[in-house]
Amino acid sequence: MNQGVSSKPMKQGVSEIQRQKVLELRRSHSLREVAILTGLPLGTVKTLCHRSGAFKDNPRHRALFSLPALQPQVETLLPSVPELPAQQSVTGDQELDAVLWLRSVIETGQPTLIERALEGAKKINATPKDLEERYQRWLMNTQGNAFAAVLGSFGIADLETLAQRSLERNQRTHEALSRFGSKALVFADTDAEAFCIQKLKGLKQGKRLLDYKTDAVNQRFTAARDYSPHTLGDCLHELAYWRDLYSLRHAVEPYCGDSLPQAYARETWVFSQLALIKPRTKAEAKAVLHYLFDSDRRDWNEADAILENLIG
Repeated sequence: MNQGVSSKPMKQGVSEIQRQKVLELRRSHSLREVAILTGLPLGTVKTLCHRSGAFKDNPRHRALFSLPALQPQVETLLPSVPELPAQQSVTGDQELDAVLWLRSVIETGQPTLIERALEGAKKINATPKDLEERYQRWLMNTQGNAFAAVLGSFGIADLETLAQRSLERNQRTHEALSRFGSKALVFADTDAEAFCIQKLKGLKQGKRLLDYKTDAVNQRFTAARDYSPHTLGDCLHELAYWRDLYSLRHAVEPYCGDSLPQAYARETWVFSQLALIKPRTKAEAKAVLHYLFDSDRRDWNEADAILENLIG
């Protein structure tokens, strides 16, 4: 044997093409499957994925899709405590009119006024069911629409639920102003929305509202790798961002309308990534499962593919 020549087998290097193939496959396959498909040792595949950093949470993505931090100096931004609404004779039924007035007091969202309204409601002798039926008859007599009467009277005397919703809305309004600084800034395009607008610039919308061609949207957002989710945790983080942004805006202005079509397209794209990015841990898979069943998207076309991704 010649000196200087090792008898040990030489370690085979991994080309850049192989490395990129491993990373591409890993986004939709398990580590073992990637090893089989590429013919590389499982240990090599694990090392390549770990060193790439592509399968850790993406900090740039999370920074873009995050609400502004809470600021404590918000008291001067909040609306002043309103005066008690004036009592009016609406139906001519004293108890019904009292309920309608108490509802207007509760809808101010002010805790002190709500507490007083709920205390005052205890003086009404009629049952909630009786009040609902009386109000339904009044609506029917004045409007002549049976369906509208049933719908308009439903839960009219459920002041506790109304109080809970009003308090929650008041809290969310406080949070919105604390985060954004003013009502105008609450509704200004966020950096995330500006990003979506820029990425879909030039794409034509379909016939339906908020509709873009799926393939074109996928291509645009997939190409923006710096701000793409790397993990299922990233996906859930962004989906929570859009949910919370809309929730805060609707608290400040209940009839503010739908989201931007570009933002909705992005949200739909991120949801589809739940079917493509492999879970890193059982806990991450469970988090996606909980999200799916708690959301209103469990009957979307991608739901089955997401479940298969989690258990595959």
